Amino acid sequence: MTTAVDLFHTVLGPSGAPALLLVHGWGGDGREWSPHAEVLAAEHRVIVPDLRGHGRSPVPDEDNTPAAMAHDLMALITCLGIGPVIAVGHSMGVQVVNLLAIGHPDRVRSVIALDPAHGAHGAELDDIPLRLAAYRENGAREAASFVAGAFSPQAPPGLRTAHIRTVLGTPDHVIAQAYAGMYTDPGAVGIRPHSEAYLRRRTRPALTVWTSAEAAEWERRHLHVPGSRVDHWPATGHYLHEERPERTIALIREWAARDEP
Repeated sequence: MTTAVDLFHTVLGPSGAPALLLVHGWGGDGREWSPHAEVLAAEHRVIVPDLRGHGRSPVPDEDNTPAAMAHDLMALITCLGIGPVIAVGHSMGVQVVNLLAIGHPDRVRSVIALDPAHGAHGAELDDIPLRLAAYRENGAREAASFVAGAFSPQAPPGLRTAHIRTVLGTPDHVIAQAYAGMYTDPGAVGIRPHSEAYLRRRTRPALTVWTSAEAAEWERRHLHVPGSRVDHWPATGHYLHEERPERTIALIREWAARDEP
């Protein structure tokens, strides 16, 4: 079994308030949630971790995968004595929080999934072996090229540069292992048929936001839990929570209000 690492994390908001867990994606870190955390901490206990291999958290030599990251998050919320949480994830962080919800449904009230790193198909699916080979050879430099193209023309000035800098600071082996953990390792859930199977295992309500209309319609067909829904935000880049922070905060608040016990 994977040994949990002691994640760097910050906690804001009043003790005993409903708990929100904000989880970043591949090659990112918890700093991207800073504007959201400051506002949401007015009425929530907000936990913002750096995933293993990312940011200020320890960097294992092996097993920098979504499954291991979900194990780490379970250890973190257990140590903090909080929960159940509303688990909010972006991109790879969606895989992480969904795996947490599947493995420990008693510790997750619901999931908010922002532009998930699952459901790969078509041309994206065909590109996965080539991308993995490039990440294994060039690590963060190759990832930075991908990240640079992930923003809409409406993205705030400096956001692209900030993410390029962050991903370039992520160790090369973490970039490659995390990508393989999402798409090609045994048990990976990023490819569409595997994604469908793992979404069927999720028993907690989920709010999913896609920037792709096709992906939103695909996921709507796989909602099995009452109260779940899928939204589509057009004309928005992959880092939708940072391109539209006020809309994201409002979305989280609205979902949290209807999800409170």
